[in-house]
Amino acid sequence: MSVNENKGRTVVVGLSGGVDSAVAAMRLKEQGWNVLGLFMKNWEDDDSDEYCSSRQDLIDVMSIADRLGIEVDVVNFSKEYKERVFAGFLSEYQAGRTPNPDVLCNSEIKFRAFLEHAMEMGAEKIATGHYAGVREFAGKFQLLKAEDGTKDQSYFLYRLNQQQLSMTLFPLAGLYKRDVRKMAQEAHLHVAEKKDSTGICFIGERPFKEFLMRYLPQRQGEIRCLDNEKVIGEHDGLSYHTLGQRKGLHIGGMKGGKTGADGDHDAWFVARKDMANNVLYVVQGHDHPALLVDELKAEQLSWVSGEMPHTHWVYAAKTRYRQADSPCEIERVDARSCQIRFAEPQWAVTPGQSVVVYESRVCLGGGVIA
Repeated sequence: MSVNENKGRTVVVGLSGGVDSAVAAMRLKEQGWNVLGLFMKNWEDDDSDEYCSSRQDLIDVMSIADRLGIEVDVVNFSKEYKERVFAGFLSEYQAGRTPNPDVLCNSEIKFRAFLEHAMEMGAEKIATGHYAGVREFAGKFQLLKAEDGTKDQSYFLYRLNQQQLSMTLFPLAGLYKRDVRKMAQEAHLHVAEKKDSTGICFIGERPFKEFLMRYLPQRQGEIRCLDNEKVIGEHDGLSYHTLGQRKGLHIGGMKGGKTGADGDHDAWFVARKDMANNVLYVVQGHDHPALLVDELKAEQLSWVSGEMPHTHWVYAAKTRYRQADSPCEIERVDARSCQIRFAEPQWAVTPGQSVVVYESRVCLGGGVIA
């Protein structure tokens, strides 16, 4: 679209205080949009906590807005976050699963509560600094992977629906992170070199186990070797552990008899959680068969187009964010669940996490691993 086509049209940009959303706002202003900023406050349990960065983020947002010459609205979504995201997050951990709060954050807060508020502000569109793309094709809106494959965030956005995508712009879709930082430097935005946030969505970067302990009680139990049932340690609570976990087990000195190629004893990994008996099962070696599966069931399905994908069709999928796409086919799918079979075994497939399905660059959607 040309600058003239956008003139007079209002877009509300979610400003986080980081470089990505700042450059997203800047690009839209250059394209002629009437840009308004929105800063979302979504956590207030421990505002004085060393890990809560919202105060500094707001200062950065105001500096960005001043530099770009845009107005900013500050809105508190803490109540919505607790009800729609955090309550489910805790109940999933309590049940022994490992949820992905970023997925819920996007569908419930950034593209629901934020979208509703933006409409009240008179917006035609909303925009974020996500690395993803959207396009209209054959009368439907498609969610696309970003050009920068190392930063692509479509995995976290797979629950977006047609209405949400129709209202959304992703200005960074065709940019690489290095170029985004360079553009921020050239525009003299002070956040050009600000470190990316890698913490829990809206909660910040903090020791995760200690954080969970504030909400979920400790319940100590045995750590056993899955291969021989031998008790080799004690855990503080099954909720604090996830499949494939290596660090924080405190059994590094235990020898299970299995040695690697260099003669050293292989590391231990969490392989199973027996919730009924409060036992954490571990195995030795990254490639232990207990950590590998070639099939999974997914529930709570969400398909971007609103239509179910084909069965027995070659797709690609990933069961965690930092993972390469793996060829797969959907063996069965209905409104409630689907069965996905991979061409190669997948490592540490974890209940509660999301499996996201792709057809080339198009994100079709996915579901929660059962």
